[in-house]
Amino acid sequence: MSFERACSLSDIADDEALKATVGRYDLALGRDGDEVFAVQDLCSHAAVNLSEGEVVVSGDTCTVECWLHGSTFDLRTGKPTTLPATEPVATFPVEIRDGDVYVDVETTLNGVTPA
Repeated sequence: MSFERACSLSDIADDEALKATVGRYDLALGRDGDEVFAVQDLCSHAAVNLSEGEVVVSGDTCTVECWLHGSTFDLRTGKPTTLPATEPVATFPVEIRDGDVYVDVETTLNGVTPA
């Protein structure tokens, strides 16, 4: 695996996605406490940045919402949880080291090929 620094853990708010560019991909980073998730920053329904959407964490739910049409995506799996999106977005491995967030964009966790 090839992890690259994306940001500081403190840069990611609890209820907002953060845009970060790692390698050749733009990512939307979301946070659930000290756990961070990385998905490709592109809604699978429309060419819209997911990093501009709201992150919702409640119980077992950890999603990011596409602000344009309201689709939500599970940050853990990349799967859409509401319509109109029906295709998942790529998810990437994340490590936290000394308060910094590192992402490996050479590997996807869910097998989705990034656009």
